[in-house]
Amino acid sequence: MDTDGDAPLCKAAWAAPCCGIIDAPTARERLCMLIDEELTLKKLETFLAFMRSGNLGRAASELSTSAVSVHRAIHSLENALRCPLFKHEGRQLIPLESAYVLEKKARQLLQDAEQMVRQTREAAGFYAERFRLGALYSLTVKTVPKLVMGLKLRRSELNIDLTLGSNVDLLHRLKNHELDAILVSLDDSINDPACEHLALFSDDIFLAVPTDSPFAAQAEVDLADLADSTFITLTQGFATHRDGARVFEQAGFEPKVAMQVNDIFTLLSMVSSGVGYALLPGRIAAVYENRVRLIALQPRYRLQQHIGAVFLKAREREPNLLALLAECRMYSREG
Repeated sequence: MDTDGDAPLCKAAWAAPCCGIIDAPTARERLCMLIDEELTLKKLETFLAFMRSGNLGRAASELSTSAVSVHRAIHSLENALRCPLFKHEGRQLIPLESAYVLEKKARQLLQDAEQMVRQTREAAGFYAERFRLGALYSLTVKTVPKLVMGLKLRRSELNIDLTLGSNVDLLHRLKNHELDAILVSLDDSINDPACEHLALFSDDIFLAVPTDSPFAAQAEVDLADLADSTFITLTQGFATHRDGARVFEQAGFEPKVAMQVNDIFTLLSMVSSGVGYALLPGRIAAVYENRVRLIALQPRYRLQQHIGAVFLKAREREPNLLALLAECRMYSREG
């Protein structure tokens, strides 16, 4: 690559002083001797085009240039490498073993260079083609589809990877740069100095019962009346597991837990089958609505989950993230 500042050093690396013994070359000088300033990625692309086509004219057509320019680039590469790449047989250029070695290495070099540019720009948030979004299972009923649809309208070229999990798991992935943003419950675990958040909405906790339960017709329920009942819960790490434990503590009893599951939809299926009751957020009311009822808790037991988007402060200016946050603000206002 052409760098004016390096050129004098490369050309003078072996220049002898007026007197005395020549010092051994430095590491930088050795690099200059090996990598000539005429050795550029553009010339390597031209060389590979010729190796693919085997003909100056076809290579020129592929590159939208002239056969003379292709020949000049190949000759320049030979000068830069200080060795021949081809032998002449009439008007033909026949590749030597050195050309095949260069072809293999140049192809890998160009692939690495393309990946370097892409990943560097993605890290800076420019022209990233993929957005990695994490969310709670329960948010896939309404919130995630609406936000994803809005994000795709803003950035149609964007591919969105969705990862579902618990508050704890998603935050861990976010901080390890495995996710670009997460949609979670804004509880104490999210109070991390490296993170920023944007509130979306608040959601009450309800008692989920099958439609044939004696509690299904009630407008609200005294949770203490279910002290002898069987419950199903999410595993630890989920916000709903933690919030349920707080509600049970307020009710003055420890629930009889028949089963712990890893996603809210399996939990709903167990409730609808009569395996047990559960404490769940109101946002999942539309799921199994013909087989599961959500009953309000008496005011003394009521607890809200606050849902929001969480992201790393260091990445708050990334265009894709800014587009998601704009959709989150619209969603919050529509409430």
